[in-house]
Amino acid sequence: MSTEALEARFETTMRDIYWRASSECRYRPAFFLRMVGEHGGVGAARAMISGTASEGFAKLRDLGRLDLSVETLVLQERWRVLFTDEERALARQRLDGAQAARSALS
Repeated sequence: MSTEALEARFETTMRDIYWRASSECRYRPAFFLRMVGEHGGVGAARAMISGTASEGFAKLRDLGRLDLSVETLVLQERWRVLFTDEERALARQRLDGAQAARSALS
């Protein structure tokens, strides 16, 4: 599959995250959807990973639904070629930190 086709599939998957969060969690991350529209799926994911954790990430953590986070998506093997090792490491660190904090509260 070409990189362009893979990026298009990734963007579709990013939009699917929005709809799943909306239907399964009653959470509508409008900023997330706007970022995808403005920067494309890969560009939005890179921007979200490189910055500090978003309110959306915190909301998904609190809901116990980090499976719907950009960080989880970026770490899936099928998207590996779209992201650098550094970007994937940042996603892993954020997820690990959130899971450790959640465990400490339990």
